[in-house]
Amino acid sequence: MTAQAIAGAGVDDRVVPFSVEALDTRGRIARLGPALDRIIRQHGYPDPVARALGEAVTLTALIGGALKMQGRFQLQTKTSGAIDMIVVDFDTPGQLRAFARFDTARLNEAATPAGLIGAGHLAFTIEPENGARYQGVTALDGHGLEAAAHQYFRQSEQIPTFVRLAVAQEVTASGTRWRAGGLLIQFLPKSAEGQRQADLAPGDAPPGAAQDEAPEANAWVEARALAATVEDHELVDPALSSEALLYRLFHESGATVFEAQDLVEACRCSADRIEAMLRNFTPRERADMIGDNGRIGVTCEFCSVHREFDP
Repeated sequence: MTAQAIAGAGVDDRVVPFSVEALDTRGRIARLGPALDRIIRQHGYPDPVARALGEAVTLTALIGGALKMQGRFQLQTKTSGAIDMIVVDFDTPGQLRAFARFDTARLNEAATPAGLIGAGHLAFTIEPENGARYQGVTALDGHGLEAAAHQYFRQSEQIPTFVRLAVAQEVTASGTRWRAGGLLIQFLPKSAEGQRQADLAPGDAPPGAAQDEAPEANAWVEARALAATVEDHELVDPALSSEALLYRLFHESGATVFEAQDLVEACRCSADRIEAMLRNFTPRERADMIGDNGRIGVTCEFCSVHREFDP
């Protein structure tokens, strides 16, 4: 890292990959500003929904930023909470779009994004342009996206992972705007001994059965402890660069920063795509879609753009 990058202000809407070789750790920092604010503003979400969606968008950027192929990564929740569904799409190399579905009457029943999301499942889907589709699913048990991400990587990927997400409103001269930040680190040791992990507990093990309890590697314990010191305000501070934050966390071990990846809010809906979809319906089905003005109206769930078509 250069002295200028460490001392400079933060740059919004990008993911910065990095490694801490001394601790066998790799990770990414995501900083979201105008892109996230546009996603939230175009829907007019209440603050609790905006914060939950901001966490989901940030987590998607952190994971999607690792994709090396052309394609799409999607995060989707389906739960019993007041926010019963969240969908975030990440199209490589860095296009984001998202929406949330919620019950307005239930929003005041929980005070945190974790409580609002509730219990259900979290699905991660990778759809490469060429190749097989992959989906991983983990439980959401009321503890929020951070906890679910930890569980997913531990059980499905078996990679020690630490995630921290933060969402806030920045007060400016022209009003407030949404921003978010996230940190993800993973332990990826090169040695065979370092790669050894404790086996997952079998569901049918008899009571008292011995379990494999491989100790955590010291390097991972240290890396996770350092990452856990990050404060929410550091992740969303527009005056603090990602490089400066990494220096604060890992300066004793040394962090190497790689080329940043830009993020943009972009919906892939279009009039041509919607028209092609409508043509797949029968004339009878299209007749049932006609509104009082004699036209078929379609509103995109992601960007809220409304388009009308001649039946």
